[in-house]
Amino acid sequence: MSLETVVEDVRDEARARAEEVREAADAEADEIIAEAEEDAERIHEERLAEVETRIDQEREQTLSSAKLEAKQERLAARRDVLQDVYDDVEETIRGLDGDRRRELTEALLDATLAEFDDDETVAVYTRAEDIELLEELVAGSNAQVDGETECLGGVVAESDTSRVRVNNTFDSVLESVWDDELKHISERLFDQ
Repeated sequence: MSLETVVEDVRDEARARAEEVREAADAEADEIIAEAEEDAERIHEERLAEVETRIDQEREQTLSSAKLEAKQERLAARRDVLQDVYDDVEETIRGLDGDRRRELTEALLDATLAEFDDDETVAVYTRAEDIELLEELVAGSNAQVDGETECLGGVVAESDTSRVRVNNTFDSVLESVWDDELKHISERLFDQ
């Protein structure tokens, strides 16, 4: 064997070995790249899922906030409508006159005086505009008009003897009826 042949064999072996190393390195590089791509895909999927979850949560929060705000606005609008109705009823009561006012005032006075003993002197009060009417209505009873009070009409009565005070004003009747019937009024106005 000649030196050239030995050199050629060594070269062939070196080339073969270099080829093996290159192939092993390429295989390792391919494996590393494949693992990196899998990791990248996994990370991408995780991030995408996190973003979708966050979007869903924010959408839910925004929707809930919008629903709550709409509900609050609806309730505020209903309160405004109910207040307008109440104000209109007050205005209608304030505007009662003639026989209707006399009838209602007399009924409230009778109910009020029934709360006191017949021998008690009862002081009654009403709105300034109804003092003359009330003076006519108490004539011949154990009551006397003792002044005015801030109200829509009706009477407030008290006695020093029994320390009883009865408020039978249109305001108190309206307030009582309003409280008792508010649910029905609301249902009728808003078709619940």
